[in-house]
Amino acid sequence: MSLLKLLATSTLLLSSNVQFSLASQAGSFADGGNTLISAMMMFLGNEEKVYILDKAEGNAAAVNGHPAWGSVWDINTHQAEVMDVRTNTFCSSGMHLPNGSFITLGGNGAIGPGGNIGSTRNPDGVSGFWDNTYDDFDGAKSIRILNPCTSQDDITSAQCSWYDDPTVLAMQKKRWYSAAEPTGTGEVVILGGFVNGGYVNRNYPNTDPEFEGNASECTYEFYPSRAQQPQPVQFLIDTSGLNAYAHSFQMASGKMFVQSNLSTMLWDYNANTEERLPPMPNGVVRVYPASGAVAMLPLTVADNYTQTIIFCGGSTMPDYGYGNFSFPFYNTWEWPASNDCQRITPEPADGSPAAYEQDDDMLEGRSMGQFIILPDGTLLVINGGLNGTAGFSQATGETTNFADMPFGESLASGPVGTPAIYNPKAPQGSRWTNAGFASSNIARLYHSSAILLPDASVLVAGSNPNFDVNTSTIYPTTYAAEIFYPSYFSASTRPVHLGYRQLLAMAEIPSNTTVVLHRGGFTTHAMNMGQRLMQLNNTFTVNNDGSITLHVAQAPPNPNIFQPGPAYLFVVIAGIPSNGTYVIVGNGVIGDQPTSTASVLPASVRADNVKGSGDSNNNSANSSSGAKNANGAMDLVPSMVQAIVALSAACLFHVL
Repeated sequence: MSLLKLLATSTLLLSSNVQFSLASQAGSFADGGNTLISAMMMFLGNEEKVYILDKAEGNAAAVNGHPAWGSVWDINTHQAEVMDVRTNTFCSSGMHLPNGSFITLGGNGAIGPGGNIGSTRNPDGVSGFWDNTYDDFDGAKSIRILNPCTSQDDITSAQCSWYDDPTVLAMQKKRWYSAAEPTGTGEVVILGGFVNGGYVNRNYPNTDPEFEGNASECTYEFYPSRAQQPQPVQFLIDTSGLNAYAHSFQMASGKMFVQSNLSTMLWDYNANTEERLPPMPNGVVRVYPASGAVAMLPLTVADNYTQTIIFCGGSTMPDYGYGNFSFPFYNTWEWPASNDCQRITPEPADGSPAAYEQDDDMLEGRSMGQFIILPDGTLLVINGGLNGTAGFSQATGETTNFADMPFGESLASGPVGTPAIYNPKAPQGSRWTNAGFASSNIARLYHSSAILLPDASVLVAGSNPNFDVNTSTIYPTTYAAEIFYPSYFSASTRPVHLGYRQLLAMAEIPSNTTVVLHRGGFTTHAMNMGQRLMQLNNTFTVNNDGSITLHVAQAPPNPNIFQPGPAYLFVVIAGIPSNGTYVIVGNGVIGDQPTSTASVLPASVRADNVKGSGDSNNNSANSSSGAKNANGAMDLVPSMVQAIVALSAACLFHVL
């Protein structure tokens, strides 16, 4: 896949004398400032800004005369500014576009204080059109668009503001808790959702699974809209009740993997045909409100970019316990979260049937745990609770008086403050660790979020299991952000970007160097919609002057593997990532993406007159020999080394 043939090479200068941009301690949490609104949703807009969305509620921070439910957080200063959003973004979905813009999709009707229906109702009489206190409009059909800006721009200008006018741009159907996933053309598939608010997407008894009395939306549509009416999806009807925020992943074949309730399918969204796959083992629900941690594992050269999805945590609470739109029938906080993990490869390369595979259990059960893929190819799980589910309520089927609810409106308890690392390449039985990790004392339960930052740390924010702002309850509305520093921050020297020509604080080049593309996605409700990491193949040449050239391949010529749009390029040396450089993968527009044949890299070459250590990290079978030490590795002088990264053939991205 290529965008523009802008650069034939890029240069990385390696030096042992570089100042850190941030002093940090591996495994620790640091103060991330105040987000001004509770971070229900976040996405990384560029190398400077994280954009944050809340539901319409009574935040003290105000904009244009009403409470704010949008803000932008500066990565360098940790300061936030409010942004105006006109419609209620409560429980939206969202996604990147090929040009680097972002959209959010749907939400809820207008609400006022206490989460009550807005002062002016829609003609249906059951949802709000506008509220005269919070000044929010109905967001159920909204398509909001943002073009990320930098500190050099006027954040209040029209070009940097949210475009949010459902009278001009809207979905065909109301959708709350819909799923969103990009295709290989950059279109976005918008799947399912509620019509109005509720705990789960059903009445009980569930006698009308398709419509639920016009409260459920079991259809799908596209952004940009195709010239067709939204079509029903039988899978969503069959998984009625537990089909909100269905886990959705674009597959290499062009089909989409979808998991909801206990069911799984491969779905051809162009023909609307389904191939049912095996059900989720052990009765563990992973979708909202059970909310397990789910991610596609890193796409690597060694695995030929095989797409495998991991599910960890969630709940084994019986189906009846989830109740109906109004509230759960069980006291959810009394149900321990699951620690079960499963993997599935939906499209095995050998043509064998797809099957779930038992993986190592997490170190503890988690509901609302969230996977963040790290540049070193491991996965961080963070946030969540030991017991219960997502959502909030003032009653259950077992506790009918709000005064008797032990955790306020929260349906979960036992915040898990200690993150953990999952290593998919470690031997089974030893894939999880939290050694050396601190614990946060901030409860991160319902409506928490986390996302990778360009320096490879993780921004953690949000938590608000309350109908409206409540800063005095046991699990309050939370504005404090934190930054978690993974283990690779223990390195005495780390890569620090200085523009496209970079200084990497390394004294030598170790053998295991990888180049990866990372996309953090749109994070909400313990999910990162669109999150992926893909390794780019590379070889190297050790030159006679001691410099090293890394030859880096284009992305595989299949845009379904890593869809077009914004991403960050990391060089990872001995497990230590550089800062990420912002790039656009693809041609920047929605449609068929230009591709070329897979890159053929030169064989790795070593120079006879250079001493130190160096080797190819990409399992290349072709390598020419030079002077080697007793272990068969080259001896490179451990001093300043200049490395030139040469992009083979056309560039696969545009560096902005």
